[in-house]
Amino acid sequence: MYDGPTRRVALAAMAAGESLSSISRRLGVSRATLRDWRDTLPSGSASDCPRCAGGPLPESQYAHLLGLYLGDGCLSEHKKCVYALRIACDNKYPGLIAEAEEAILAVHPNRPVHRARAVGCVSVVSYWKHWPCLFPQHGAGPKHTRAIELADWQREIVVAHPGMLLRGLFHSDGCRVANWTTRTVAGQVKRYEYPRYMFSNESADIMGLCQWALGLVGVPWRMPRRNALSVARREAVATLDLHVGPKF
Repeated sequence: MYDGPTRRVALAAMAAGESLSSISRRLGVSRATLRDWRDTLPSGSASDCPRCAGGPLPESQYAHLLGLYLGDGCLSEHKKCVYALRIACDNKYPGLIAEAEEAILAVHPNRPVHRARAVGCVSVVSYWKHWPCLFPQHGAGPKHTRAIELADWQREIVVAHPGMLLRGLFHSDGCRVANWTTRTVAGQVKRYEYPRYMFSNESADIMGLCQWALGLVGVPWRMPRRNALSVARREAVATLDLHVGPKF
């Protein structure tokens, strides 16, 4: 018997075009077992792609995944024009890792998702030829070195689900922290703590998308630095708590 992680890694390797012989040698799984796993998968084709064939796209989950992708995601091309979608997550937050996996599976349920572990982080990975159809922002080089603009259909989804985009953005490149300040009351210096959301990104375009989405949910923000956004007003933090909340 083989465990679930071994099966997910094997299926992801098959989707990337690796041969059964190579996977068998690498994982120690028989070719017969690999063929059984492959043959029991649902078929995948262009008809599965919402952009190519007008199939269903779960908009809320997609908005969440879009935020994760813009924050800490990337696409990389493999054999046979198959692309790997990778969402990098800090391994201190198992809830974030699970949510990234759930969002990917909701958008593309016909292929497995696996977790690639490295020092201090976990990449949630899914292989599919049509990921560039859903993320036309894909391109060569880091995101902050090129223009990042949403397609009209993406903007319509974000307008309908701005909180989910913000959840993805803040959970990937942001945080909810406790700040403090002091005040003198009746001659005594007292310390006060208050929560604040921070979002950091080197891309001015992605920062602009975060600002736009915050405006859609009525949350004021300020820019203490060129690449950092802050939400600190009590009512604004309470609103973001409804949509985002702390990482877990």
